[in-house]
Amino acid sequence: MLERYMDIKDEVKKALDQGRAVVALESTIISHGMPYPENIISAKKSEALIREAGAVPATIAVIKGRIKIGLTEEDLDHMGRDSEIAKVSRRDMALVMAKGMDGATTVATTMLCSERAGIKVFATGGIGGVHRKGQETFDISADLMELAGTNVGVVSAGVKSILDIGLTLEYLETQGVPVVGYKTGNFPAFYTRDSGFKVDYQVDSPKEIAQALKIKWDLGLKGGMVIANPIPAEYEMDPEYINGVIDEAVEAAEKEGIKGKYITPFILARLHTRTEDKSLFANKELVYSNVRLAAQIALEYAKLR
Repeated sequence: MLERYMDIKDEVKKALDQGRAVVALESTIISHGMPYPENIISAKKSEALIREAGAVPATIAVIKGRIKIGLTEEDLDHMGRDSEIAKVSRRDMALVMAKGMDGATTVATTMLCSERAGIKVFATGGIGGVHRKGQETFDISADLMELAGTNVGVVSAGVKSILDIGLTLEYLETQGVPVVGYKTGNFPAFYTRDSGFKVDYQVDSPKEIAQALKIKWDLGLKGGMVIANPIPAEYEMDPEYINGVIDEAVEAAEKEGIKGKYITPFILARLHTRTEDKSLFANKELVYSNVRLAAQIALEYAKLR
């Protein structure tokens, strides 16, 4: 049935058939997270780092109404250059495909497609969460619901402080989603290594994470795992500085009436401008750190299968 809607790149299909390590990557970070040409440079380097580690990258997107598990260089260029590509979350998927459109997959839809394809590990920058005043607006990212029900381990640098990190962690706890910190007991806040909140467990090796994922799913405990990997210390931004800029950006979004899926791209673009691309540089480095860790976890998980 899935073959009717999904194309798996030969390199990825061969790896999956052989039980080798595959790491999923999202495409929203390409189409909506970084400006051109940095988006394409980052996407290609992320794939290269995964290959260097011995795993196979599978960047996921919707192109002409079909789910693509693994993109060609031409596809990556298209996703990075075309300003008309839709941002596709779970609610958008069927309609975007029915219309034959192009779509950049969010964390939620990348997870969904990964599970359907048989990919168990996914690397991203940061996951979505509960927005500030979420208890009033109910503005909660679909990423959290997907983590509750989709069997994929997600490596991220935490969540951005544009969100309510405390409520995000409470929501994940309610949904039974484990939040673990890689070599840290602190939950990171994307540009900074410590959000002021703790993780559920500290894990100190990719092997330990892979074992936990295997046990979780073997026991029938449905849902993903948040593997929080702090931005490398040398690339961390000054918390007071970046949080001040983020607060300004959030206020600007409110004044301009920016809502829903448009908030994060708006704020990221504003941050890149206000910080003279320092936040963009940090963003790229934390992504590279995450894909390296995800590749190591995928390699360990493949051994267990």
